[in-house]
Amino acid sequence: MNLELTDRQYRYLLDLVYIGNWIINSTRGNDRIREYDQVESLIFSHCLASGKQKLVERLDGEIIPSRAFADGGIHEAIEEYEDVAFYEILAEEMAMRDMDGQPMTHENYAELMERINRYLEEFDAHGTDHISVDLTGE
Repeated sequence: MNLELTDRQYRYLLDLVYIGNWIINSTRGNDRIREYDQVESLIFSHCLASGKQKLVERLDGEIIPSRAFADGGIHEAIEEYEDVAFYEILAEEMAMRDMDGQPMTHENYAELMERINRYLEEFDAHGTDHISVDLTGE
């Protein structure tokens, strides 16, 4: 397969590949899915021939994203996504809890969305400052 990209498109592809592999493998510890690491290595290896050597380094004979790449702002994009996903999931879970765990249906959709939106407004205004958890086991 041949894929022709502009320099800018290739740089965007590097970001996408890194983020994808990060999501898939970052929490797996020693149980990484090697096939994704290998694809990442293959895509990043083209940096050597395209004047982007500072974006890669070698580790145990493999081409990996460099510290310069990882520290260049990509983790801010990941963190922004994680924050949004966290609050959206938390809002949905709390709204469903408020509705006694009822799954979303056509009949309760409007009520569920109203609750989710109220939680999201609260989180936008105060983050998690107003959330409390009873850890006494009662």
